[in-house]
Amino acid sequence: QVQLVESGGGLVQPGASLRLSCAASGRTFSSDTMGWFRQGPGKEREFVAAIGAAWLRSSSTTYYADAVKGRFTISRDNAKNTVYLQMDKLKSEDTATYYCAAKIGSYSSNSYSYDYWGQGTQVTVSS
Repeated sequence: QVQLVESGGGLVQPGASLRLSCAASGRTFSSDTMGWFRQGPGKEREFVAAIGAAWLRSSSTTYYADAVKGRFTISRDNAKNTVYLQMDKLKSEDTATYYCAAKIGSYSSNSYSYDYWGQGTQVTVSS
């Protein structure tokens, strides 16, 4: 059974940092593009960041939404089947449920092209 399990969310003040983790199981995720998406209150799900599949030449290539570029960092540890999202300088507008997703093949920012999803972890940024 394929599973993606997010952790690391919480309530923080503006300017703080959080690191989200996504533990994957049930298949070899090193062949997948891994992404993070978020959905805020009353908003549609949006792309946050992605990192290329390990077997592609772009395995170290990362992609970010403009809203988080320079503040968030995505990384992966294929030995642990885990992907991370380091979030720094958090803002109130980062408040959302964050989802980890896996896509077979190359990068896309389109959530509909992702094949596997986690249940999400809540991030709340508030003073």
